[in-house]
Amino acid sequence: MTVAAIYLVITFGLGGLAMVLRLPPLVGFLAAGFVLNAINVEDLPQLETLADLGVTLLLFAIGLKLNVRTLLRREVWLTTSVHMLCSVVLGGALIWLAAVAGVSMLVGQSLQTIALLGFALSFSSTVFVVKILDERGESTSLYGRVCIGILVMQDLIAVIFLTATAGHAPSPWALTLVGLWPLTLVARRVWGRLGHGEMQSLFGIVMALVPGYVWFSSVGLKGDLGALIVGMLLASHPAATELSRSLFHIKELLLVAFFVSIGLTGLPDMPTIGVALLMMVLLPIKAAGYTALLTLMKLRYRTAILAGLGLMNYSEFGLIVVSVGVSAGLLTHTWLVELSIAVALSFVISAVVNGRGNQLAERIVARLPVQDEHNLQPEERPGDAGDAEVVVIGMGRVGFATYQRLTERYRMRVVGVDYDESRIQRLTDRGVRVIEADATDLDFWVRLRRSDSVRHAVLAMPNHSANVVALECLRKSGFRGQVASAARYEDEVHWATDNGIGIAFNVYAGAGLELADQVAAAVEPPPDEPGGDPAEGDAPER
Repeated sequence: MTVAAIYLVITFGLGGLAMVLRLPPLVGFLAAGFVLNAINVEDLPQLETLADLGVTLLLFAIGLKLNVRTLLRREVWLTTSVHMLCSVVLGGALIWLAAVAGVSMLVGQSLQTIALLGFALSFSSTVFVVKILDERGESTSLYGRVCIGILVMQDLIAVIFLTATAGHAPSPWALTLVGLWPLTLVARRVWGRLGHGEMQSLFGIVMALVPGYVWFSSVGLKGDLGALIVGMLLASHPAATELSRSLFHIKELLLVAFFVSIGLTGLPDMPTIGVALLMMVLLPIKAAGYTALLTLMKLRYRTAILAGLGLMNYSEFGLIVVSVGVSAGLLTHTWLVELSIAVALSFVISAVVNGRGNQLAERIVARLPVQDEHNLQPEERPGDAGDAEVVVIGMGRVGFATYQRLTERYRMRVVGVDYDESRIQRLTDRGVRVIEADATDLDFWVRLRRSDSVRHAVLAMPNHSANVVALECLRKSGFRGQVASAARYEDEVHWATDNGIGIAFNVYAGAGLELADQVAAAVEPPPDEPGGDPAEGDAPER
């Protein structure tokens, strides 16, 4: 317990220090791993198990939210394939030039070894990128969906690589995996009877670990891939989003162990740090490659840039690829430490850059030639607010309820805005007027400003940071209408009022007030009470 306490104190302390410095806490968690390693704290055997659980639940949660059609989009599969090929060629060429220049760790390496290193550096971290997207509330935005699709394709390529280099084929029992389909059909029926409490969360953990991780591992396949596939098979269930939310904090807590474990892989020396810093030079090239390819796929500059910045990091899969190279005698064990340092540094750089991603995208887009909107993909073309008086940003439960009340009771002209493709389709089928757009996109607000009828904007997104960015975009666009914002916590309400938002509403407090109104409207006071006889017209309005 003493060792565990040391791990917890150092991890919590450095995570808190990162927050003070306005960095994501995961930067502190990475630093905690290196500090624990440097002061020779005893190994914590459970840490690796916790890290594996976190990654497994992460991939299961991705599966719950993943639309298989996303993987079939050209900008996903083609971009992944071309970028990976270019990474191996260009990355390998730059590593070879560094070897020619006399970098000690690279001198004398064969072309096969250099190509293997380029392949390892081509992967982006699923764990890191999804965590960043979740923190910003943008995992269902277009660029978020593209990022996740590319990451899943990379995971599939990694599985194929590991299978091909394992020296043996998967077990013949792998054919039993066809039983996943009928198993998930039964599981869905059970799921519907579990309610909304801890049994549903436990159901998700069991499905991720047993038919997912354990079954796949036992037949010679990667267990994390199994968790992803089981999640995908359950994704169409009506409670999939709710299950993903219920697992969110469990997954986040377990992933702390993953980030700490990265720093525990080894301590660097000066040559190791030098090569790791050299690898950082490749990160902007990696981001630029994604941006260029996605732009060629008819996405807007902003979408392509944000996706490129999100994928601008190295991956834990790179460590696995290098470990295969070590086992085959192509690389020395030093490269595992080397790449772990590079992965950690890439996380730090990517976290800092993505924290300012929207501002960077705006600056870069301003210097690029204007795109022809007619050549863009349909969902990237400007939305039309028409004659709407009110724009409701975020059409989840709060936003949809706001939309309904404004249209049905107050007869106002309202348009909803959301970037979740499946939600937009469901709402459109119900006759709701909704357009696909990203409220953190300055161009969207500029286009809205051209509609003189829009006088009110309601920020109803569940993620507070997204509302903050949206408000900044509103002001930059010159919007002069009234702004209202939904909030979940009192500090968010105070922030809204301090920043000039006219109406800031705590949704939890509002739910209580609405419930009280409903109760009062349903109760008629007895005739002998001061309320009088209902027949006299003094009864509460129903």
